[in-house]
Amino acid sequence: MENLKVMAYDLRKDVIDMIVEGKGGHIGGDMSVMETLVALYFDQMNASPENMDDPDRDRFVMSKGHSVEALYAVLAKKGFFPMEEVISQFSKFGSKYIGHPNNKLPGIEMNSGSLGHGLPVCVGMAMAGKMDKKDYRVYTVMGDGELAEGSVWEGAMAGGHYKLDNLCAVVDRNRLQISGSTEDVMSQDVQEERWASFGWNVLSVDGNDLDAMIQAFEDAKTCKGKPTVIIANTIKGCGSSVMENKAAWHHHVPSPEEYAQIMKDLDARKEALLHE
Repeated sequence: MENLKVMAYDLRKDVIDMIVEGKGGHIGGDMSVMETLVALYFDQMNASPENMDDPDRDRFVMSKGHSVEALYAVLAKKGFFPMEEVISQFSKFGSKYIGHPNNKLPGIEMNSGSLGHGLPVCVGMAMAGKMDKKDYRVYTVMGDGELAEGSVWEGAMAGGHYKLDNLCAVVDRNRLQISGSTEDVMSQDVQEERWASFGWNVLSVDGNDLDAMIQAFEDAKTCKGKPTVIIANTIKGCGSSVMENKAAWHHHVPSPEEYAQIMKDLDARKEALLHE
């Protein structure tokens, strides 16, 4: 577990390098969602470069596709493609490592980017698993700003109606989106109550606590007769005070001075973990 926690901060550094090299990227959400992705790919999911053609593999869709840099970093660490390649080629002209998930790349189930699509597609994947009597699980990660999309709630209604207990959704609840606070842009009330009203098992945890995320995913597996949503309460820009809780870092390329401070802060957080 300590190794995975350290890995999350090393992968944040890879994301920073990717964004600086590519001269663009959605850095704030990359930082907030990292523990979720590390928990899924390195502890929970049956998904690897060796089994991506296996019909029994688990499925993952990055619905908040603008945080693709975090996904690329995790997939590279998992061995789907070389880390050096994605860092050097990200967002370059003609590159396959584009600014939203590209299913021409190994390990990516579907293209995403236009928000609101991930959950409805995952409902279909989960229904297919039930119909085919498969044991695979389906996961998706959404942004909290994304929940203003009506298709999310159509998916939520269907997931609850069909009792898709092989489906687990995560909301990266960092409370900021490109235009400011989620509560100012489109008030979300109490998310736990809203999801529960659609027939979902609701878990609310610290999304930047790897232990808490892994336990939530384990709890989701034991829930029968309902899909599960994990409200992952996170910090946008998690890892450095330069970025944390600042809407301007939704999409921002660090200056050389900011880069140096961010890397210093990430190393400090990593060192603190090693000495806990």
